[in-house]
Amino acid sequence: MEPFYVTTPIYYVNSTPHIGHAYTTIAADILARNQRQRGAKAFFLTGVDEHAAKVARVAAEQGLSPQAYADQIAVVWRDLPERLNASNDFFIRTSDPEHKQFVQGFLQRLFDNGHIYQDVYSGLYCVGCEAFKTEADLVDGKCPEHDREPEWIEERNWFFRLASFEQELLQLYERDDFVLPGFRANEARSFIEGGLQDFSISRAGQTWGIPIPWDTDSVAYVWADALVNYVSALAYARPGQDLIPTFWPQVRHLLAKDILRFHCVYWPALLLGAGYEPPRQLFVHGYLLLDDRKISKSLGNVVDPLDLIDVYGVDPVRFWCARAVSFGQDGAASILGIHERYERELGNDLGNLLSRTTAMVARYRGGTLRASPSPDGSIANAIRPLASDVAASLDEFDLTGALERIWEVVRILNREVEITAPWQLAKDPLLADDLDRVLYDLVDGLRAVAVALAAYIPTTADAILAALRQPTGIEWANVAYGLTAETHAIEPATPLFPRLDAPVE
Repeated sequence: MEPFYVTTPIYYVNSTPHIGHAYTTIAADILARNQRQRGAKAFFLTGVDEHAAKVARVAAEQGLSPQAYADQIAVVWRDLPERLNASNDFFIRTSDPEHKQFVQGFLQRLFDNGHIYQDVYSGLYCVGCEAFKTEADLVDGKCPEHDREPEWIEERNWFFRLASFEQELLQLYERDDFVLPGFRANEARSFIEGGLQDFSISRAGQTWGIPIPWDTDSVAYVWADALVNYVSALAYARPGQDLIPTFWPQVRHLLAKDILRFHCVYWPALLLGAGYEPPRQLFVHGYLLLDDRKISKSLGNVVDPLDLIDVYGVDPVRFWCARAVSFGQDGAASILGIHERYERELGNDLGNLLSRTTAMVARYRGGTLRASPSPDGSIANAIRPLASDVAASLDEFDLTGALERIWEVVRILNREVEITAPWQLAKDPLLADDLDRVLYDLVDGLRAVAVALAAYIPTTADAILAALRQPTGIEWANVAYGLTAETHAIEPATPLFPRLDAPVE
């Protein structure tokens, strides 16, 4: 398999994480874990974007230097992927000395290649977006993302010749899979076809940022700094190793729709200008919404993912993020929603299935499972295409569809219990072979499901395999029927998802 490199956006540190940040991080982790299961050499990057005007403002409000503030709050952000049980290979900070050096080299290449010139910028700037705005971008004079009026700025900046890359960018969009979903690609293509304007890659009169190498009185515009992290991290994530030849440009960027223009238009052009290949794919997902509004600190409707983890546990939060909203679309988030998923699908569909299955093996067979596969049975037929179906969906970033495909098998296993009624078979010694076949199908099916779920809910997958006395290997080849050998000492499993009294608001 070719190498697989997946990134989240690097998150602003002007405040603490919310569930929207967790949403993207969990999605990237699911993709990375699944690729590793399938034998790919995978690299997963996340981190924080510190050189933003709004970060400097928050620091000043707290009486801190920007660097002191960033050092303080970066600890909270670094804790997010750890608490989410994310398997990221590196956590980047844009204040890393190695990143700063790489950005200066990247910008110098743009300058040396003739893609940078100096001019005066006069116009509107939204600090919330860290983006220059036109009147057409505003709604009633305000930024629609942050519901505030942008500021007027006038300064002499260095500009990138974006307009000169119009045809090269349109050629990239001839690839149907360059930006996904397709309707997001259409948005970016329409923006390009509408005519590109050069954009500033510097800010004058500011000290918080990476100095422009040929003009140390200016610093890099935050996006000209932040976007480069996707390449710079590969240069120093492993001391003494340059991972760029291995993983670039085999990169899949995950991003929310509000930063589509920067990633899907500006970023490929910057790469081309600096002599790098553009990214392999960009996937633009929607928002988790509360009251039909984007979750945002500035809007005051934040859900803290760590609070949810404290109540429900990390795997239920991971499951809910992947299950509740079709990945790529906007969708409503609610505490009631996660509670319902916890009780109905995790607790009843999966948890009770494991409890009933292990209890029946313990009660009717003394904990010994005989190898009695039914290659032509309904469970075998359900599991046989599972690995290829799930892999195909995940390769198209359909995390929700892949999870639904796994859950189809969970439902089939539950139906098998009701249809075959093992408690009735156990009453008749003449039906002993039938009982063995049913119990085997349930255990083997649960084993295959656990491996398929390992990228989504890894701790739960391990617990299922342990309860079934199965090896903990989660290689993708194990998502198959009939691999369970005769097994001993199966005992009634501890409940995977203990019942919670009521939703927590």
